Amino acid sequence: MSKFIDRVVLHVRAGRGGHGCASVHREKFKPLGGPDGGNGGNGGDVILEVDANVHTLLDFHFHPNAKAGNGKPGEGGNREGKNGAELVLAVPDGTVVVDGDGKVVVDLVGVGNRFIIARGGRGGLGNASLASKARKAPGFALLGEEGEELDLVLELKSVADVGLVGFPSAGKSSLVSVLSAAKPKIADYPFTTLVPNLGVVLSGDTTFTVADVPGLIPGASEGRGLGLDFLRHLERCAVLAHVVDCATLEPGRDPVSDVDALEAELAAYKPALSGDASLGDLADRPRVVILNKTDVPDAAELAEMVSAEFAERGWPVFEISAVSRAGLRPLTFALADMVGKYREAHPKAAPKRTIIRPIATDETGFKVIADPEEAGGFIVRGTRPERWIRQTDFNNDEAVGYLADRLARLGVEAELVKRGAQPGCPVTIAGVTFEWEPMISAGVDMQPTGRGTDLRLETNDRVGAAERKLASQARRGLLDENGERKE
Repeated sequence: MSKFIDRVVLHVRAGRGGHGCASVHREKFKPLGGPDGGNGGNGGDVILEVDANVHTLLDFHFHPNAKAGNGKPGEGGNREGKNGAELVLAVPDGTVVVDGDGKVVVDLVGVGNRFIIARGGRGGLGNASLASKARKAPGFALLGEEGEELDLVLELKSVADVGLVGFPSAGKSSLVSVLSAAKPKIADYPFTTLVPNLGVVLSGDTTFTVADVPGLIPGASEGRGLGLDFLRHLERCAVLAHVVDCATLEPGRDPVSDVDALEAELAAYKPALSGDASLGDLADRPRVVILNKTDVPDAAELAEMVSAEFAERGWPVFEISAVSRAGLRPLTFALADMVGKYREAHPKAAPKRTIIRPIATDETGFKVIADPEEAGGFIVRGTRPERWIRQTDFNNDEAVGYLADRLARLGVEAELVKRGAQPGCPVTIAGVTFEWEPMISAGVDMQPTGRGTDLRLETNDRVGAAERKLASQARRGLLDENGERKE
């Protein structure tokens, strides 16, 4: 049995960027070939797209994790890594995306509408792209960045022209079944309808949709019964129709009190949507009252008694029977007329022209603040410094020296001096803490050294070829006590 799912929690993760390659061209009879490491590929994006063939969030209920493809690393010979495959997730029309803080990220209305919900990480630059006059053959490359990772809530709000509102067992599902070709479940017990049913109605030249929302009870706007789960399906309805059970035998129930109770719930419920996709508060929508089950004699008399009271409120009133189908034709034409007037007053907006405005991809600014958890420490915040930290391979001294040069050129060193930073004080950038040593002369012309090393750091513990040769000779007993080769 298929399930209707209209709210899911989705964990999305964009692809990670591929690492750059550190390579030097080597070919016979071609000395000094130079660096030829390619750049890493960009990670794939996670994209939400409205699909006309998708009507529920069921797939995300069973598969709540979505991950795009990772970028491939660069290779020698100036070969760039392949970009990661983007992941396109099909969602139904009327899906609202909410972040972990409860803020609406995007409201997806209209088939074909697309939104990049998580961007893939940038690929790292290879050493061929890092070569400069000062570094003719860099012995390092930049690391790829991680893609965005988010926890989101997807909520589906039905897109219908007319929303049927009423107490449980008021006959809403029966009305949908006779107005359209929809076949909802109908039974003689409350809360038979657990999911919204959507029907398409043709009246003359007008075609409109009717949504049968599960039964509401007093307190629905506060979460009682099934109210909060389904009141949101009324947010996009242009017309609200009260379906009233005139044949109920429950004590304390009558058509007027039923409508008043539901009107109070509609007024108390505050739609989460805003902007073009919202139709305003539910209390402001056009109303129509449908007095149902008039095929019962006592119900017909009660409907005739209360019709005048509803008419005084300015609401059209229709006495019908979903069982005998009496009064359906005038009701259908009236609903079509109300929907037509709404469409005339709210014509579809013309497609907006796509305007491309070049913007800077990076923020050049940064700020240095005192570390609240470390006495005498500082925290550097900014788009560029934090990204540079994530791109740096801290096992490579030359890469660390390159990072120091970049931070110095950006002005981080000067700002730390201005803020009174002392040598050896902890400086934190993007969660990585350093002991600040201004004596490494960051930003000045460096002396060429071996690949992967930087004289300013003096932290490289890699054993050179000469040292390995002496160690081998010592193990074989070819050296004397003074380390000289034996005769």
